[in-house]
Parts: sequence; structure tokens; C-alpha cells
Amino acid sequence: MSGQGGSGDRSARDGHPGNGLRKELPAEVPVPAPDVGQKVGNQPQEPLTGRQRLVKGLWPPRLTRAQLIVALLLFGLGFGLAVQVASNSDSDNALRGARQEDLVRILDELDSRTERLQDEKQGLEKQRQELQSSSDRAAEARKQTTQKERQLGILAGTVAAQGPGITMTIEDTKGTVQADMLLDAVQELRAAGAEAIEVNGVRVVASTYLADSGKGVTVDGNKITAPYRFKVIGKPQDLEPALNIPGGVVQTLEKEQATVAVERSDKIVVDALRQAKRPDYARSSSQ
Repeated sequence: MSGQGGSGDRSARDGHPGNGLRKELPAEVPVPAPDVGQKVGNQPQEPLTGRQRLVKGLWPPRLTRAQLIVALLLFGLGFGLAVQVASNSDSDNALRGARQEDLVRILDELDSRTERLQDEKQGLEKQRQELQSSSDRAAEARKQTTQKERQLGILAGTVAAQGPGITMTIEDTKGTVQADMLLDAVQELRAAGAEAIEVNGVRVVASTYLADSGKGVTVDGNKITAPYRFKVIGKPQDLEPALNIPGGVVQTLEKEQATVAVERSDKIVVDALRQAKRPDYARSSSQ
């Protein structure tokens, strides 16, 4: 009886009557009320929508250094691609605006270049076969060397040349034709298969340079003035279309108010010569 009374007294003292074995627990944390009905000061706050919560989570952005570097790299890559696409679009504008006959002529020119390369390949293979099958290889080698020497002499401008080709005359009454335009004409003719070129009595070779000089142009230091007369040896069917392609040499010169006349001929004589120059440092490896 006394034991039970003492137990009841201790339970009463602990504030838990009827359960002497229960330990005291911490007070429960109250659950925060939802956004609805919350007040800021004396004004109730409107509940946030899903879009507002998304914006609040995304802004202000929290970028790490690695994310910033990746973003800069992606921006640079995108900018480079945009510039490349724009440059390709600009280069294709001339062909997009070309007429059907102009496009056909361009394709014919490409086919002609391919044929020239094939002919050159076949010629080299033929020379190799002749050297391999000849009983007197030394005599055959000397024969081919002589032929090659004449060919190189034409390319180097040390010997005169004649053959089919074209003449191109550029009248420049306004004085607007510059050296870079004539250089574009030379490069276009070379790409079309020109084997010998002469401009106003000056032989054009691989080392030829052009520069503006007052009201004229200098070719390898030789002053020439309008009209500029090109004498070119090559296949006329390839040379003339190469000059007349849309956006090419003729159209560029005509935009500068120059007059261009191109004539085909079965015989063009290029007799302006260059002195053979001995190299200062290069020597044959066979010596």
C-alpha cells in the first residue's frame, strides 16, 4: 500500500499522473501556416503561382565558374558558325543570281579543267612507260629532257611561244583600273589553263608582281598604261568563259566603268622574253 502511494506521488510530482515510466518529451514544433493568409505587416500576401515560383528559383542566377566558362565557349562556337554561314551565303550570291547559260558555262569550265588534269596525268604516265620500255633509256631520257626544257622555257618566259588563245583589251578612260584587278585577270587566266601571258609587251611569269603607279600600273617594275592588252596562249574555249563568269573579271572591270573586249584567235604570238635568272642559293641536288 505504501509502495503504491509513493509511486503515485512521484508520478504526480513529475507531471505525468498514472504513468511513472514515461519520459518527458520536448515540446512539439508548430507547423508553419501555408502561404495563404500570411501577412506582411498589416497587409495579407498573395499566394505565389507556379510560374512565379519558377522565376524566383531561376533569377537571380547562381552560376559557378565552370558553368560560366562553358557558356562563353558555347557563345564563341555559335558566333563562329554564324559567321561561317554568312560568308558562305555571300560567296554563293553570285551563283544564285546567275542565268542558266552562265551556270552551264561554269560547269563546262570545271569539266575542261578536269580534262586538262587527266591529260597531264596520262602524259606523265606515258613518259614513265616509255622510259621503262625503251631499250636505250639514256637516249629516251635525253629526248624527254629536251622536250621538258622547251616547256619550262615557255613557262619561265625565256623562249617565245605561239599557239591558239585570246587577246583581251581593257580600255580605262576613267582611270579606275588598279593593279589588283589586272592581277585577278592573270590569276583567272592561269586557273583556266593559260600557258603564256604577255601584257603590254611584258612577259608574265610565276614571279611577276603588279603595283599601282600614278595613272598606270607597273609589271615587274615596268610602267604600263591603258589600254591594257593581254595576249594569252591556251584553249580559247576555256579562257574566254573564265573571264566572263558572273562576278568575274569582266563584270568587275565593267563596274569600274572600264571597257573589256575579248577575241579568240587560232594563232597568238607571245614573243616578249625574260632573262634567265640564276638562283643565288638554290642548287641542283644531283650536283
